[in-house]
Amino acid sequence: MDFCLTEEQVALQDMLRRFIAEHAGLQQRRLDSASQDGFSREGWQQLCDLGVSGLPFPEDYGGIGGGAVDVMLVMESVGRGLLLQPFLATVVLAGGLVRQVGADVHKNVLLPAIATGSMLMALAHYEPGSRYAMNQVATAAVRTATGWRLTGTKSVVLGAATADMLIVSARTSGAPTDANGISLFLVDRTAKGVGMRAFRTHDEARAADIHLDDVEIPADALLGPLGEATPALERVLTQANAALCAEAVGINFALIEATVEYLKTRRQFGVPLASFQALRHRVADMYCAAEQARSITYWATLKSGDSAPLESHRAVSGAKALVMRCSRLVGQEAVQLHGGMGVTEELIIGHYFKRLTMIGASFGDGDYHLARFGDAMVVGNRDSALL
Repeated sequence: MDFCLTEEQVALQDMLRRFIAEHAGLQQRRLDSASQDGFSREGWQQLCDLGVSGLPFPEDYGGIGGGAVDVMLVMESVGRGLLLQPFLATVVLAGGLVRQVGADVHKNVLLPAIATGSMLMALAHYEPGSRYAMNQVATAAVRTATGWRLTGTKSVVLGAATADMLIVSARTSGAPTDANGISLFLVDRTAKGVGMRAFRTHDEARAADIHLDDVEIPADALLGPLGEATPALERVLTQANAALCAEAVGINFALIEATVEYLKTRRQFGVPLASFQALRHRVADMYCAAEQARSITYWATLKSGDSAPLESHRAVSGAKALVMRCSRLVGQEAVQLHGGMGVTEELIIGHYFKRLTMIGASFGDGDYHLARFGDAMVVGNRDSALL
């Protein structure tokens, strides 16, 4: 595989580094987190003006026509800068679904609005008690004379409180755990019957639980084929996990840089901590783990756009399991090497570690993806034997 970046991707990387240098940092994160929206609207608009929000969308719909590697570079920078902007919720998840299954009437309206920053969206899919079971959808959509009526509850919806539009998964046929019979619907966040309880997550981001009480929506709110949303959901969640792996990689290297700087400046017994060989060996272990995570993330990113679903799911699940194992080593070592200060609010180290913890629990933890990777390997080997 060719892991070399193009000139355009190198330029994108440089642009994002400049943005982080000017708009990121612990103080800015505190201000953004304490704001009403939980992120900087001004910072998000600046990213949109730079073309970041339209990066993965086709040029025909106001985007730039980028691919999975471009999204990976953005998410790695999001991790380095510990940004709170809703790139994952709006662009990767909601925008990814619109791009995949939306009709032209949806794409022509929604994708340009996302690209320009005039619309925020969120995917409301997981439900209480479902944990990581993607097919467990009890929210019901009943056809009416004018459209659809939605009833149900969604939990921990990223970016829901500030979203202008929600993409809600609901069951139009079958039992609550069936793979088939799930459909996607566009729902205005302010629509009658949409109840929301917003809260701050462990890593100071924002999410919300949503209750749908007989929400009436028009017929054209159906996004994609009726009852056939499962493949699209699987694909977009696979891409979201690849994006989260890239964010973790960015955090890992930011932790290493901060730790090395601390060891160079902190003195003990009259000498810098960096002069102690045992500590230098621990930093070397951190770097090896971070490089291993980056390598498998690059591979999984390229596979996440693969036309074969089994191959992409297997690659990304394997990457998520390994990346989180490596990230735990890097995060724990960074905290330990900073001593008692590593877990305080005053240092950004603890904030990075919290975000790594949340990444590990989002859309399937390491154990879940390790089991999923094993299942995919069994299926792949069985199919190969039949050839």
